[in-house]
Amino acid sequence: MKKILEKDIRKVLSKEKHPEINSSLIELGIIKNINIKNDLVLVVLAFPFLGIPIKEDLINIVKKSIWSLNKDIKVKTKIVEMNEEEKNKFMEKAKEGWKF
Repeated sequence: MKKILEKDIRKVLSKEKHPEINSSLIELGIIKNINIKNDLVLVVLAFPFLGIPIKEDLINIVKKSIWSLNKDIKVKTKIVEMNEEEKNKFMEKAKEGWKF
């Protein structure tokens, strides 16, 4: 199995746009942390609030993107809420790129 590096994951995720905002998940601060151990990738996703309606969509975007590098890798996600500073940065970036 090809070893996956964090930089490779960040590169593919940097191309994944938020469905409602014209910015990548990386730019918006949604991808908080990536840990790789053997064939398991744990991605910590930070949301402005925990009950966002498109949570599952965002999780699926992340998983599919990582599986594009290696379909045999296991991908787990952990959801956390953004702190105030992260929320402010998210909202600034979101205002620039709202699609609606």
